[in-house]
Amino acid sequence: MPLWVCGCCGALRPRYKRLVDNIFPEDPEDGLVKANMEKLTFYALSAPEKLDRIGAYLSERLSRDVARHRYGYVCIAMEALDQLLMACHCQSINLFVESFLKMVRKLLEADKPNLQILGTNSFVKFANIEEDTPSYHRSYDFFVSRFSEMCHSSYEDPDIRTKIRMAGIKGLQGVVRKTVNDELQANIWDPQHMDKIVPSLLFNLQSGEGTESRSPSPLQASKKEKESPAELTERCFRELLGRAAYGNIKNAVTPVLMHLDNHSLWEGKTFAVRCFKIIMYSIQSQHSHLVIQQLLGHLDANSRSSATVRAGIVEVLLEAAAIAASGSVGPTVLEVFNTLLRHLRLSVDYELTGSYDCTNIGTKIIKEHEERQLQEAVIRTIGSFANTLPTYQRSEVMLFIMGKIPIPGMHPMLHSTGSGPEGNRMIQVMLLKSLRQVTCGFQTTNMLTALPNSFLDPLLSFALLEDAEIRLLVLEILVSLIDRHNNLPKFSTISIISDISVLKLKVDKCSRQDNLFMKKHAQHLYRHIYLCSKEQSSVQPHFEKLYSLLALISMELANEEVVVDLIRVALALQDLALSSEETLPVYNRCAVHALSSAYLNLISQLTTVPAFCQHVHEVSATLESLYLLTVCSHQLIPKTLEKLEGELLFQQAKITEVLGGSGYNTERLATPYVPQFTDEDRLSKRKSIGETISLQVEVESRNSPEKEEVNENIKIYNTHRHIWLDSVGVEEQEKERRRQVVEKFQKAPFEEIAAHCGARATMLQSKLNQIFEITIRPPPSPSGTITSSYGQTQSRSVPVYEMKFPDLCVY
Repeated sequence: MPLWVCGCCGALRPRYKRLVDNIFPEDPEDGLVKANMEKLTFYALSAPEKLDRIGAYLSERLSRDVARHRYGYVCIAMEALDQLLMACHCQSINLFVESFLKMVRKLLEADKPNLQILGTNSFVKFANIEEDTPSYHRSYDFFVSRFSEMCHSSYEDPDIRTKIRMAGIKGLQGVVRKTVNDELQANIWDPQHMDKIVPSLLFNLQSGEGTESRSPSPLQASKKEKESPAELTERCFRELLGRAAYGNIKNAVTPVLMHLDNHSLWEGKTFAVRCFKIIMYSIQSQHSHLVIQQLLGHLDANSRSSATVRAGIVEVLLEAAAIAASGSVGPTVLEVFNTLLRHLRLSVDYELTGSYDCTNIGTKIIKEHEERQLQEAVIRTIGSFANTLPTYQRSEVMLFIMGKIPIPGMHPMLHSTGSGPEGNRMIQVMLLKSLRQVTCGFQTTNMLTALPNSFLDPLLSFALLEDAEIRLLVLEILVSLIDRHNNLPKFSTISIISDISVLKLKVDKCSRQDNLFMKKHAQHLYRHIYLCSKEQSSVQPHFEKLYSLLALISMELANEEVVVDLIRVALALQDLALSSEETLPVYNRCAVHALSSAYLNLISQLTTVPAFCQHVHEVSATLESLYLLTVCSHQLIPKTLEKLEGELLFQQAKITEVLGGSGYNTERLATPYVPQFTDEDRLSKRKSIGETISLQVEVESRNSPEKEEVNENIKIYNTHRHIWLDSVGVEEQEKERRRQVVEKFQKAPFEEIAAHCGARATMLQSKLNQIFEITIRPPPSPSGTITSSYGQTQSRSVPVYEMKFPDLCVY
């Protein structure tokens, strides 16, 4: 064929092909021919219907150049595509984009790292373009898979490997940006996509775990070549989570949980905590509770995993709850605490049984210290959750936890495998520790509604148990509840302060609600303070908390009546320390005496009665060196307390005299305080007061030479014992009478019950008629008058219900 024929055929080629061919130089090293590229761009803008053909032809040339390994021309073709893509936003750009994505896909499939990075960079530029028209048929599934694969690159050269991984991260970021707001695209939040994207990001985030978690400054962000994969990954992960709507949170968090499970990353805690800190800070605050609920569900799913795994999940919960405080823990608050308490009890069961059936490795042998660490983590997490709640919800949580504690005679005991008395004790201790965490920092203006009987009664019943640890926890909970002005640190130790003004106490006037609270619960509190003081197993922390409790009641809940009762309790404690009828060790007697004298020193200065302060100061000066120091050092305990009398003791008569002169109730002050005996003593599983006293009297009668004094004490004791037994007998008779009444109404014939009720109704009506006759004195009626014995006329009274009124007066 002649040469002129070829030239003629070349001139007949379509214009768009000639324009495309002209942008390629003879030597690819010269780069894109810019003048010809401007002509091509102008042509594409002038004839947008040709854009799809331009894209197809460029794609054809690029495929041929890739196959022939002419990578210089490949780079020129991609540069031309990028410029056309940035310049053209016409209606027919969708077809051009299809050609563009086809070429990007061709580059990503190549084995050359440079081509993969080139294709990724072009895709990222495309992802940042906001298209005018939506796409119905475009799919990014391949790009999600390929970019995720690049994130896990294991290329031999570490520099190239880093570049490939960073390209993969940027590609995933581009896919998310392109699809997250396009309703016509396949949902990027679907599990099949999230299960690839999230683990790829976490893999790179974990590889740079040693780097500090932070967002780079604008200066650092401009120097992307210095940015590490971990920093880029964190920015990408934050952007992904920040775009998540309410319904997408679960799909984004679930792969995180699975990744941590599959790679055993819960046990280290550090990386897991870091991941969820990123999640909690990146999502919208109103969605925080969704993450919390997923973590709780995952904790349930791992109930048979090792203690270290469960502890890791709980630690993450702890951190997440602290961050969620600014948002919302969600509507299912009690469910959160129910889950945590269930796992606390489960941990106690595991610890007692020593092993359990593990899901993966058969029977798992328990390591006691790991279970203890888990229990402490759960307790801390419960407190962290409670700190995010308002006062009314915290009160509900306190009641909820109290309802879970096994209390003898009130709440059912545990019956799970391995749980016996020791299991009950352990769960009591753990739940009380949880309750202590919840009440820490608890402040309410109305103690009466915040601490109802359903909470205080079971709590105080624990103060009668023999277990010293449980009693101490109860005291710590009580002082946390009562301390509303942060005065507790100022009473951490028992000491006599000559001037309490140095403590800078915050004391408010007792409100009406506080008065009602004390009127309802005061005697209950005094009784438990007294009985806790006489426990032989009490040690220094118990007496310090009792001192704090007395001091806080005086400042938070005290009116004149309460002050008088507290002084009576303090004097009763002094008598308790000196009583020969109590079998308290010498150390406990010294501690009780120290408690009494330190508190009287405090209350005397709070009442600001000079004569009272002087009396207390005179006595305290002689007691301080002998007793208060014994609370801090067992080495200073005296052998006996027999020489304490007269001026060495607080005199009730003297205190009554000086306070009576200041307007206090002298009759109440002169009455010694005696705790009442209730059903709680029977539930406490300790010896009754009568048994203890009888045993003590028997021992003293054998060893003491002063038999006359002993006989007198026995007579006094027998008198009190008969009184107490009589009261118990009356109580038993009342119970028996009630039982008979109930049995009668359950078993008697209906006619007999009806006749009995009818007779009672008739008797009631007759009594009512008598009351009406006596009390109702209506105005004089027209029914007539009567004459008194003195000759005066008096009106005769007629009951209202018998008076006749005119029709016009009735409506």
